[in-house]
Amino acid sequence: MGKNKTVLFLSNHFITLYAFRRELIGRLVKLGHRVVLSLPADEQNAYFRALGCEIIETPMSRRGLNPAEDLKLLAKYRRIMRDVKPDIIFSYTSKPDIYGSMASSALGLRQVCNITGRGNALAYENLLAVTLRALYRASISRCYKVFFQNADDRDYFVRYHIVKDNWAIIPGSGVNLEQHALTPMPDDGEIRFLYVGRIMGVKGIDQLLDCAVAVRRKHPEARFYLAGFVEQERYKEKLAEYQAGGYIEYLGFQKDIDKWLRRCHCVILPSHGGEGVPNAVLEAAATGRACIVSNVPGSRDAVEDGVTGYIFEPHSSADLIDKAERFLALTKEEREKMGLAGHEKVAREFDREIVIQAYLDEVDKA
Repeated sequence: MGKNKTVLFLSNHFITLYAFRRELIGRLVKLGHRVVLSLPADEQNAYFRALGCEIIETPMSRRGLNPAEDLKLLAKYRRIMRDVKPDIIFSYTSKPDIYGSMASSALGLRQVCNITGRGNALAYENLLAVTLRALYRASISRCYKVFFQNADDRDYFVRYHIVKDNWAIIPGSGVNLEQHALTPMPDDGEIRFLYVGRIMGVKGIDQLLDCAVAVRRKHPEARFYLAGFVEQERYKEKLAEYQAGGYIEYLGFQKDIDKWLRRCHCVILPSHGGEGVPNAVLEAAATGRACIVSNVPGSRDAVEDGVTGYIFEPHSSADLIDKAERFLALTKEEREKMGLAGHEKVAREFDREIVIQAYLDEVDKA
């Protein structure tokens, strides 16, 4: 380890850093580096202040393209970088990546962007996708390095000439194996499926609800739980209807999702695409739970079909139902074997320590 460095993080929300980067940030502080965080105001930012970080509260609209607001963000980033004089900058999600890279490249600073998944905006070919690609091309193509979480996203950015050779692949955000420790599957006569994520169409919620109805009618021992914010209003009434019918239980947003991971047997993520490497899947597998995921980039990287869970075709309720019924047909021992195989896979390939070391290496080189 060389001299102490000034490390600047650009983020769009407290939870983005807390959930996936707090171990890295804590390690950097412990090693004696100056750590500065740019993120929107939030009373929970006090957590990082207590660690010893400097906080620069930076207003930001997390979604949508608003030229006036985005130009303000770009100007804010330039002021921050001039004041902080960072040796290296780490950014996460599209706006910090794009406008941070524009600012850092203009100032000759070293920035590492993290593509945490293509997201909804690049899931379909439309004007928004064309605009977003142009913004990426004008920004991260000039940054020092881009971390991708899966090869499919890397290939997409290369194909559209957004990056050339300034990239590396890391195993998602990694999973904290101490926090998400291996625990025995419940054995109480029920088989519980759990969805963790935002409630919206692109996440495959309609297919999940179809699956819950079909499976519950044939297998009364099966239970379906959904945890997460409702992002699209039309699902509020739909969730209430399906819950009243006895097909699902909607848990709302759960701060302590580990409690529900330990209670379930299998996590389902029926996303239509846009994932990096889904943290819900990594955390479930680390806990020793099977996972059923759609065959989309990122999700399929985290599951070995038929060994740690099942992979089904996106948008296909019938295929999801088939995979859920296959899981239900397993013996207790077979389900436990599948969960243990998932734990071993993430411990081998997705340990968060691998991700932390990749970032520490970049700090050392800065």
